[in-house]
Amino acid sequence: MKNKMFIPRITVTETFSSIQGESTYAGCLCFFIRLAGCNLNCNYCDTLYSRKTSHGKSTDIPLLVEAALKENINLVEITGGEPLFQKTTPLLCAELLRNNFTVLVETNGSLPISLLPENVIKIMDCKTPSSGEASKMDFSNFDLLNPIDEIKFVIADRTDYNYSLDIIEKYKLNEKTPNILFGPAWGKIESAELAGWIIKDKAPVRLQLQLHKYIWGPEKRGV
Repeated sequence: MKNKMFIPRITVTETFSSIQGESTYAGCLCFFIRLAGCNLNCNYCDTLYSRKTSHGKSTDIPLLVEAALKENINLVEITGGEPLFQKTTPLLCAELLRNNFTVLVETNGSLPISLLPENVIKIMDCKTPSSGEASKMDFSNFDLLNPIDEIKFVIADRTDYNYSLDIIEKYKLNEKTPNILFGPAWGKIESAELAGWIIKDKAPVRLQLQLHKYIWGPEKRGV
């Protein structure tokens, strides 16, 4: 009896094409692959529908690559949930890279990013105190970042803001990447207030807003 060919699979909540709402790629066309399952439970999570693997569907990785190719968009983001919560995420990244996609992976910083292929652009969400999960951060991941990678801080209040500046200084993050992003937690702080702090302190960061929420509203899925 012949052995069946092994086809790697991954659990997916949804795929869709939209405008990239965050990161230095904000405003660009992007094909999104949202994976199911996460190891954290952030207070301000806006994708609770993707937190458990049971919320997703097991999908052949070659089918996901085929779907990305059909969309004819060079930029692909793998998000979640937490992409590194699934063991086959590095395989998905490798296949997308092999097909000449620019691959972004948004990760919460608590799991080892060393598992990802070198050419993946890592967008690390450094958890702040208001998330309730700051203690779960693996700060050794900072040592693995490249200049093309990005670090995101979600700011809900002044405590988060001060904490984030302290982390940037302590780990010399501006020497690792120029792409350090401060974004207001939706519904927790006004973007103008955060912008004012950044301007006053001459903070070495970039303000980012969640464009998709301004365009379609905070509850809309698949955007």
